[in-house]
Amino acid sequence: MFNAMAIGSLALSLFVPLPDATETPAAPPTDKIVIELVTVNGSGCREGTAKVAVNLDNTAFTVTYSDFLAQAGGGVNSVESRKNCQLNLRVHVPSGFTYAISQTDYRGYGFLAKGASGIQRANYYFGGLSQTAYSVHPFKGPMDDDWQTTDIVDYPALSYLPCGEQRNLNINTELRVSAGTSDPSVTSFLTMDSTDTSLSSTYHFAWKECK
Repeated sequence: MFNAMAIGSLALSLFVPLPDATETPAAPPTDKIVIELVTVNGSGCREGTAKVAVNLDNTAFTVTYSDFLAQAGGGVNSVESRKNCQLNLRVHVPSGFTYAISQTDYRGYGFLAKGASGIQRANYYFGGLSQTAYSVHPFKGPMDDDWQTTDIVDYPALSYLPCGEQRNLNINTELRVSAGTSDPSVTSFLTMDSTDTSLSSTYHFAWKECK
C-alpha cells in the first residue's frame, strides 16, 4: 500500500512539433529492443548500482537502483540530504519506428519523522534537444511506507525522437530530504533503491511508425 501517490500531467511540446491530434500511438514493434547504459553519474547511482531492462512486450523499460538514498537528521552529514542520478541510455529502435516517453512511474520507500520533508524530482530528454521540465513531487512526515509518483504526458503533447536519428536518452532523477523541525536525533530518509525489481522506476513507450 502506498501512503503517498502523486500523479502529474506534463503537457509540453519539448523536442519536435506536435503530432496531428487525429493520430494514435502505434502498436509496439515485435523486434527485440536493446537498451545500452552508456554512462552513469551522480551520488545516487555509483557505478554498478543501476540496471536497465526492457519489458518483454516492448511497452516499457525499467531502471532499478541498489544504492539511491537521501537522508537527513540524526547526525547524518549534510551532503547525504541530496542524491541524484544521471543516466545516458542508447535505445536501439527497430527500423521504421520511433518513440516517446508517455508515462513514468517512480517507486521507493520513505521514512520521514514528524516535521521532516522530502522531494522527488525527475526529467528526461534526448541528447542535443530541449530538456523536459522537471516534475517535482513533495512528501511530508510523518511517513513510513512505500511511495509512488506518476507523470503522464497527454498524447497530443508527446515528444518523439525524430525519425531516422540516433540520439541517446538522458534521465535525471533526484531525492532530497530536510530534517526541518523533526527530532534532531532521528534520521529521516527517502530511497529509490531495491534488492529486486519491486521498486523499479518504469518508463512507458509511445511508439510511432516512421513514414
